[in-house]
Amino acid sequence: MNAADTMLEGLDEAQRQAATTLHGPVRIIAGAGAGKTRTVTRRIAYACSSEQWDPSGVLAVTFSVKAAAEMRERLRQLGVGDAVSAATFHSAALQQLRRVWEDVCDGPFPHVADDGEPKRIIDVALRRACGDLETDELTLRNVHDEINWAKVSLIAPADYPRVCAALHRRPPAELDAQRFADVIDCYEQEKTARGLIDFDDILLICCHVLDEFDEAAALIRQSVRWLTVDEYQDVSPLQHRLMMLWLGEGENRNVCVVGDPAQTIYSFAGASSYDLLAFADQFGSLAADVSLTTDYRSTPQIVGYANRVLAQSPNRADYLRLTSAREDGVRVGHTVYESDMDEARGVAGRIARMVSRGVDPADCAVLTRINAQQPVIGAALRGVGLRYRVRRDAGWSADAMGGDPVARQTLLTSLGADDTARLGAVTISTIHASKGLEFKHVFVIGCSEGLLPYGSPMDGDALEEERRLTYVAVTRAEDSLHVSYARTKDGFSARPRVPSRFL
Repeated sequence: MNAADTMLEGLDEAQRQAATTLHGPVRIIAGAGAGKTRTVTRRIAYACSSEQWDPSGVLAVTFSVKAAAEMRERLRQLGVGDAVSAATFHSAALQQLRRVWEDVCDGPFPHVADDGEPKRIIDVALRRACGDLETDELTLRNVHDEINWAKVSLIAPADYPRVCAALHRRPPAELDAQRFADVIDCYEQEKTARGLIDFDDILLICCHVLDEFDEAAALIRQSVRWLTVDEYQDVSPLQHRLMMLWLGEGENRNVCVVGDPAQTIYSFAGASSYDLLAFADQFGSLAADVSLTTDYRSTPQIVGYANRVLAQSPNRADYLRLTSAREDGVRVGHTVYESDMDEARGVAGRIARMVSRGVDPADCAVLTRINAQQPVIGAALRGVGLRYRVRRDAGWSADAMGGDPVARQTLLTSLGADDTARLGAVTISTIHASKGLEFKHVFVIGCSEGLLPYGSPMDGDALEEERRLTYVAVTRAEDSLHVSYARTKDGFSARPRVPSRFL
């Protein structure tokens, strides 16, 4: 067996088909736990080892620093990690811009705003556009999110009011759409005056260079002759535009996209599974269209539960039905508590008993729909002497580790090398923030109408997003899954909660 063929060892039939189809457009629909990263990295390693691809022209893009670091490490172990590029969209675009900047602009490369700077600029922009508008941290975050949504959706400020009217979208901070468009204009002017760009500007500028500067575009495309896009169900219109420009508007057809429509949970931020489902419409006849339906992560009991979550969906034809490759495990647990405090103490007690039997606390996770559910869980875990780390929608919280220093953890997380799991800490995470993670034992709390689905939406896109979010929560579990809810918030409410329609 030659070196290239060893890259295919251990792959199942569907994974092998994906890994050996190296030319032309390839779509891989990969269910939760189905080995998508293994398949993609083996595909890249096989193509490079067999000398069918030039490593210097290989780019794999992911949606998080951690995922990119994991991909680089796996490729390094396969012998090609130093030769190919694996990065986030933003990191790849930034590297490309720095490479060609002197050829397209006489001025210095703008400074990329740090995490806090956009909100400070938004505060100034709000005051300029709206006078003495009162601002707080929540308002600034909501305005920042809306500006990002408009940008990644490729909506210019002048078009924002029209789009809001068409989508019945309400701007944050109780502003009308035209006034919010003014805020966006002021924000962009303030950034320019300070010589700053934000993260999404990196993608916009890269698109502009690829559109307008032929020589620079040709140089960039030399490093993107074979493109792999992970989590393709989460691409925004802006990321999709950049991808198409990397490919020369489809002239280069050596692209592999990987995703799962059932794990589309960022629609509120501009993501859509449309491009994944319509991939063949854009690229024509596919060289391979592969579905990975064997879940190697979770027990049959958990996989069956996940399948049932999706079974009642009006979009169920778009979703894979998984089968587990593992032996039978324990049944999925269900508990109803009287109050949120009872639920928190009950879950903490269960984890403490598991730990007393030898389970590593780092193998346990408590998943919540919103950040506000997390403090009571943290208090309950402290009450039974367990350490924990908190992962909110915006990332790791300063409350992580129950009071231990966070600076090193934040740095490691940003580098994709977070090692707190080795410190014996239970993870408390929102479901959104748990995407891409897995734990041996998962507790999903607050499984009642109003929390999951959040706000009890009517039938439609919002409800379907909540269904997919529930599916993501369930499929984080490897060995055991426990779902629960509390009948009331404090034990005294006259209107008891009812269990989630999904569970």
